[in-house]
Formats: sequence, C-alpha cells, structure tokens
Amino acid sequence: MLSYNAIGVMSGTSQDGLDIALCKFSKKNKIWNYSVIKAKTVAFPADWLKKINNINKLSSYEFLKLHNSFGSYIGNCINTFLSDINARVDLIASHGHTVFHRPAEKLTFQLGSGAEIAAKCATTTVSDFRSLDIALNGQGAPLVPVGDDILFGEYGSCLNLGGFANISYRKGNDRFAYDICPVNIIINNLAGKLNYKLDRDGSIASKGEINYPLLEQLNGINYYRKATPKSLSREWLQEEFLPVVNKLKLPVENKMRTIYEHIINQITNNVNLIDKGNILITGGGAFNKFLLKLLNENCEHEIIIPDKQIVKYKEALIFAFLGVLRLRKEANCLSSVTGAESDTCTGTVYYY
Repeated sequence: MLSYNAIGVMSGTSQDGLDIALCKFSKKNKIWNYSVIKAKTVAFPADWLKKINNINKLSSYEFLKLHNSFGSYIGNCINTFLSDINARVDLIASHGHTVFHRPAEKLTFQLGSGAEIAAKCATTTVSDFRSLDIALNGQGAPLVPVGDDILFGEYGSCLNLGGFANISYRKGNDRFAYDICPVNIIINNLAGKLNYKLDRDGSIASKGEINYPLLEQLNGINYYRKATPKSLSREWLQEEFLPVVNKLKLPVENKMRTIYEHIINQITNNVNLIDKGNILITGGGAFNKFLLKLLNENCEHEIIIPDKQIVKYKEALIFAFLGVLRLRKEANCLSSVTGAESDTCTGTVYYY
C-alpha cells in the first residue's frame, strides 16, 4: 500500500485527555505526504483521572485489569470519534498512558491494552512502542523524531512543549532528540493548588516574582548535566524535581514564575546550541502567551507556530505514522535519538 488512513491516539503526561487523530498518509516518489482528516481531544472523566493517579496503590491483578479496561475505554472513545465519519481506517496506533518509565532498569509500561483496542474497534492496532528499544539498551524515548525527520524535515528543529519539553533536530546524517525539562506537568500541578486545571495564557505566572534561590536550585538538578541520550518521566518529577519546589515556602504565583524562568533557561541553553534557523513549536505550551513571550525574548531562532490543529495533534499524527511504518516493517525508532544498539521497527501489532 502507498496510501493509509491511520488513527493516532496519544495520552500525555499532562493528563488533559486522549488526543485522537484520523490521518491520511500517502507516498509518492519517496516523499511522504500527510493530512489530518479529523482530530479531537477527549477529556478524561474524573473517575479515570482518579484511577490513573492511584495506579501505584494497585495489586498486580488489579493493575492488569486496569490495563485491559483502559484499552477498552480507548477503543470506545475511538468508536465514538468515528461515529460520524465515513472513512476507511487501516490501522490504529496507540501510545498508551505512561505509568512507569525507568530505562536504566529496562522498565517501561504504557497503560491501555492494544488487544482490547483492536477487539473493540475491529481494526489492526499497534501499541507498546517503547519496549523493544529499551530491551536494546535505549531510552525508549523520544519516539516522535522519526516523524519530525520525515514529515517536518523542512524545519531546522522541532520543540514540543507538552508535559515535558523535548527537542528534535538533524545534525549531519543523523537525527538527535531528548527531553529538556518539565513544562505542563509541573505548571498544571501548581495551578491545581489554586483550583485551576492549568495556567491559562500564563496569567498566574505573570503575577508572580522570580525567586532566585529556587531558580538556582532547579537549574542545578543533576539531569541537566547529563549527556544525551536522556529522557524524563513522572517518577523523576516526583523524586527529583518536586522536592526542590516544595522545600521553600513561597506563594504559588512566585513558584510558578520561577518555574517559567527555569523552563526558559533550560530550553534556551539547549536550543541555542543548535545552528541558527527556524524552530517549529507545538504542544499545549504553544498556546501559553506568557511562556511564548519569554521564549521569544530569549531564543536566537526564528519561532514558527503552525496551525492550531498541528500544534495540538502533532504527536497523535506522528504516532499514527509510526504505526504505518511498523506495518511496512520500516524503522520507526532511531538509535541516534535513544542510544539503543540499533534502529528498530518497534510496536506490538494486533492484526484484525
């Protein structure tokens, strides 16, 4: 096949819901083209948020039951999403919701059974995109750079401002990428202390003041001195980042403003090492006016914000594409990015 209709499903660390995107991919003269037919974010109901946040309290038996039921939930969401669309769907690619990610221990787990999704939707499904790379001593992350390279290669670099910020760029013949620092995962955490889901337009942070002792401690966290390849996780946030944030008794607004400054420090420290050019910015943070203002003031690159659909659904789009590459038995995970022993064609396929 040279044309595919594929659904990408993404559940990110910021826990704002399931991103579902039905995309069309076609290949002509070795060039891949894409379009997004329909995309939607399905907010997590309160009961699912509670289940996801209490996973560490479950027995192994309850955990496996939740893995299956979350897969069933994803499948139901996809069926509802498709209910008013008359389109062929060749495959579903589901990232799942990352529960554990400890590459050094060769451990990663994404909640949401691919088998359940395939059964619910009667459609071939690809899931578990990280395990093979980790088995080959890679980080299992980031996975998106393959899509950055093939679908968005006209940009000098791609910066995603999601739960964590990650950068992807080409140097010589290879693609490189890694996680930079937490963004929405910590911003949303602090906004919750003021009974907000998020810091819309940076309105909370803009009212605060930078606390320089806290900023110095955050910038001194060991991860930022590590060589690449490297990746971040919710466990790292809880064990390494939050204890620093919580150590000082400060108004939430001041903590928030300091964290924004920290985010900008870390992003510019990394992005400004790349040859000057344009940088494509996507993810929820691209809608944060105050964060973008700070970035524009400090970044040496030309910042490009694409249309709203790509900002919101680029990762779901690329996961759909990773599923296409998996079915074609082509490399969809790069060792230059993850540090694995080789490039891989990764993902578990449930043929239907």
